[in-house]
Amino acid sequence: MIQVLEPGLSTTVQDTGRYGHYHIGMPPSGAMDQYAHKVANFLVGNDETAATLEMTYAGPDLEFNEDAVVAATGADMEPKLNGEPVPMWSAVQVEAGDILSFEFATAGVRSYLSVAGGIDVPSIMESQSTYTLIGIGGHEGRALEEGDELPVGDATGRATIGASVDDDAVPDYANNDTIRIVMGLCDYRLTDDGRDEFLGAEWKVSDEADRIGCRLKGPDIEPMFEEREQPFGAGPDPTNVVDLGYPVGSIQMAGQPIVLMQDAVTGGGYATVGTVISIDRNMLAQARTHQNITFQAVDIDEALKARSQHDEQLDAVRQALLD
Repeated sequence: MIQVLEPGLSTTVQDTGRYGHYHIGMPPSGAMDQYAHKVANFLVGNDETAATLEMTYAGPDLEFNEDAVVAATGADMEPKLNGEPVPMWSAVQVEAGDILSFEFATAGVRSYLSVAGGIDVPSIMESQSTYTLIGIGGHEGRALEEGDELPVGDATGRATIGASVDDDAVPDYANNDTIRIVMGLCDYRLTDDGRDEFLGAEWKVSDEADRIGCRLKGPDIEPMFEEREQPFGAGPDPTNVVDLGYPVGSIQMAGQPIVLMQDAVTGGGYATVGTVISIDRNMLAQARTHQNITFQAVDIDEALKARSQHDEQLDAVRQALLD
């Protein structure tokens, strides 16, 4: 059992996501940085789907009531065990009575804490992930609060104390300002000049960015769109279209761009002019408030190649920790 002494800014239980329910309006939720989440689990001998704690900007103070093996990955929150620094991206032994604490993130936004055996909360719709908008999953469907108790599952995998990830497999969260996208579904609504401006602009991450959407600020988007008579079923704004489905990672043009993230709505009537490729959503999830990003258009083949290379690296990390 883990006792929450101080919950941090926003700490939730997440796994790889709640899939298969998009058609009824249920987003996947799950870890915003899937790479960091999965590597955290590999370090303590868990399957990649085991539930971890996702910590945003500032992490919690946790007291362990039993011996455990833990690992923290993602944004560096300078973890300390009983006040002494412990490394990120490494398997660490924790004993009953120990207190693990975290500071404010120095690079990136989100950290992931894995525990051998996983955070043992109920599964809702085949996932333990927290979806706070409707209060399901995780621990009581919400962010952690002081006094919460988190059960830990039985550790069945092999964890080697001190095992760590090579530096070249640790993402550089300070260098994540170019985000690759595949243009569409509604980029046909942009003028040629508007497309160039959209791709050439620097977009600043808003202080309203969250698990629902990475809200951006930049140039006025309305002049980027073709003038037209709006069809029946579409709103009057030039950025409106007849309602359609929103892929996770799609860029909704709603006053200013919003990249729809793990907890976003699944459809609506705003033009979505591009979709962030899956592996770059990990890096976008680590973009800090007021950070500037730019979009780089790639085609499907380039996106699939990037995902294949990412999967190969992830598998290499897993294999190295098993050897």
